Amino acid sequence: MTQLLTGHGVFGEYLLRIRREVTSTCHHCEEEEDTAQHTLEYCPAWAEQRRVLQREIGERLSPEALVEAMLRGRREFAAVRTFCEQVMLAKERAERNRVRTRHPSRTTQQQHRRNTTRHGGAMPPPAPPRPP
Repeated sequence: MTQLLTGHGVFGEYLLRIRREVTSTCHHCEEEEDTAQHTLEYCPAWAEQRRVLQREIGERLSPEALVEAMLRGRREFAAVRTFCEQVMLAKERAERNRVRTRHPSRTTQQQHRRNTTRHGGAMPPPAPPRPP
């Protein structure tokens, strides 16, 4: 939910700002600006989820409207949470796939990095258990 409310998430505009993308284009519909508002209100990729959300909280979709709806009651809160989870998880999954496709060896590099120290050397073997 926080990502849609703040705009800090898997949105082309934000990824461009933090230099993880070279364009702010929406990968789901090719709109020039992928923002939280675009995802929430306009992107056709999320039309079904949006329709369900609007049926529960009303037609107005903005971060402010989401907060107002969440404060109205449990049913509205659940509707907002469900929309955010479904859409953001799908966007995150698509982003991971794009990164993997662009950089196929990245997964191997990340695994190697986890197995080395900060200074680049191999991790020492674990210490043997101490005798009682």
